[in-house]
Amino acid sequence: MTETTEPISGQEARERLAAVRSEVAKAVVGQDAAVSGLLVALLCGGHVLMEGVPGVAKTLLVRTLAGALSVDTRRVQFTPDLMPGDITGSMVIDSRQGELSFREGPIFTSLLLADEINRTPPKTQSALLEAMEEGQVSVDGVSRPLPQPFLVAATQNPVEYEGTYPLPEAQLDRFLLKVVLPIPDRNAELEILRRHAAGFDPRDVAGAGVRPVAGAADVAAGRAAVGQVQVSPEVAGYIVDIARATRESPSLSLGVSPRGATALLRSARAWAWLSGRDFVTPDDVKALAHATLVHRLGLRPEAELEGVEVAQVLASALGSVPVPR
Repeated sequence: MTETTEPISGQEARERLAAVRSEVAKAVVGQDAAVSGLLVALLCGGHVLMEGVPGVAKTLLVRTLAGALSVDTRRVQFTPDLMPGDITGSMVIDSRQGELSFREGPIFTSLLLADEINRTPPKTQSALLEAMEEGQVSVDGVSRPLPQPFLVAATQNPVEYEGTYPLPEAQLDRFLLKVVLPIPDRNAELEILRRHAAGFDPRDVAGAGVRPVAGAADVAAGRAAVGQVQVSPEVAGYIVDIARATRESPSLSLGVSPRGATALLRSARAWAWLSGRDFVTPDDVKALAHATLVHRLGLRPEAELEGVEVAQVLASALGSVPVPR
């Protein structure tokens, strides 16, 4: 992509970010919802929790998105012995000058894939919190800004919990969205096998024809444009009523907090803008409600024993709120 000094219009940014989806589809099959979720999070300055069994292209998805956006990406495999300094970086002695200097950790990138975040102890999980919330890390009393855009895509394996440290509610609440990467349907799986038989290498996304079609400046222009998307009092009331309905649900011990309600507002605005509108509709809110809210809810123990699922409770709470006309 050629660099330009002219300001990028919202329309140009939207067209380029829409092209990112097409580029990602060249390497990743059947995960359109996850791609949309990552784009929404980038436009909101938020972060994404990705859940899926091993082998559904979580790593490939983040790597391909970085290639299409022409930004840096790094992957950290979270393990029980990972220390906070292994992520943020640390002070080391420069052998030539004999002085302490800061060596950046892998968090100094635009797209950080935090693989199996629930495999590492809470102390290391919390090292991500400042970076996710403030866009900076503090080491040895000095705050260092992270590149922009900055997005943490943290993965969880939903089937293997032995030896894991479940993320506390306070940290789950810091993720704007939770996207579930399903097993692709039969046709999509056949397409995956066809591509591999034709020589596709998941470690070489450029070889799959993925080109950089947007950049950090497009994300910045998109964020500015999303900030201009209008939210009517009726739609704002709809979001608040959804949040309050979850707090009143007898099956939930933990409903949606005001932070969760503002997260739904932000993600709905970004989705409306990506869809070509400068105002939010109730359908935008409904489209993003599940991904934005489901990980912020906590079931009561008796509801868990009865086999109730959080997604069902959220769906019934959504259904109980009148949709504004």
